[in-house]
Amino acid sequence: MSVDDADEAGWDLDPEDESRGVVEAVGRQLKLWREAAGLRAAEFGKALGYGENLIYKIERGVRIPRPEFLDKADEVLVAGGKIAAMKKDVERARYPKKVRELAKLEASAIELGAYSNHNLHGLLQTKEYTTALFAMRRPAYAQDEVERLVAARMDRQAVFERSPAPSLTFVQEEVTLRRPVGGKMVLRRQLERMLEVGQLRNVEVQVMPTDCDDHAGMGGRIQVLKFRDGSAVGRDEGQGTSSRITDPKEIRILELRYGIIRAQALTPRESLAFIEKALGET
Repeated sequence: MSVDDADEAGWDLDPEDESRGVVEAVGRQLKLWREAAGLRAAEFGKALGYGENLIYKIERGVRIPRPEFLDKADEVLVAGGKIAAMKKDVERARYPKKVRELAKLEASAIELGAYSNHNLHGLLQTKEYTTALFAMRRPAYAQDEVERLVAARMDRQAVFERSPAPSLTFVQEEVTLRRPVGGKMVLRRQLERMLEVGQLRNVEVQVMPTDCDDHAGMGGRIQVLKFRDGSAVGRDEGQGTSSRITDPKEIRILELRYGIIRAQALTPRESLAFIEKALGET
């Protein structure tokens, strides 16, 4: 990597982000390690393959370092893993605030139910599908932002590795299994991934056929998360809008609507057969 690729070493931090304190603390530690090694910022940057200005930004806490930057810094400063260990401290800060909030909810939920009518739900997406999805956004995201959003979405999928495992149910419109986002090979791998996930004992994937003439989900996407203390959070997403719902009465309405959607969709077993057939036709 050349010194001209300085911006590739991290992500800009929102000045009002509550994670700023963590990022600033990591920056101060990096500066102390650099100075203890007797290196000027320009020398340190050259050793890492980045520009001097980028080093100053990271040390001031206005730039979030990427994991690979911290790994390389650990090697150059012979920190014995102490700098590389900071990756955990900045891991969440590098993702947009709204994504961190969603990931936190998903990580603590004991039940998650979601109906998606336009794209595949983020927890089901492969990295290639997610990358293509963000890359086609208009107005276009910068490449750096695409990578940041993709990394955040992939990190959320740790929910599948939780123990005890949460109950996860997904209802997908048929069109989301047909649209070749990223091309046919990306779609094939995406369908294969859905078949893999659908085999998990705590996961149920259902398909809503396009020819269904009675449909309770015409209002848009729905998501409901339930927690161990009996509380719940819902999201009701229409065209261009998304609202977080916590009022018990409104949650019950969402649950009712989602329950009807599940009843109208193909059963989990029929849905896996449907997805397998779609894979064969792709």
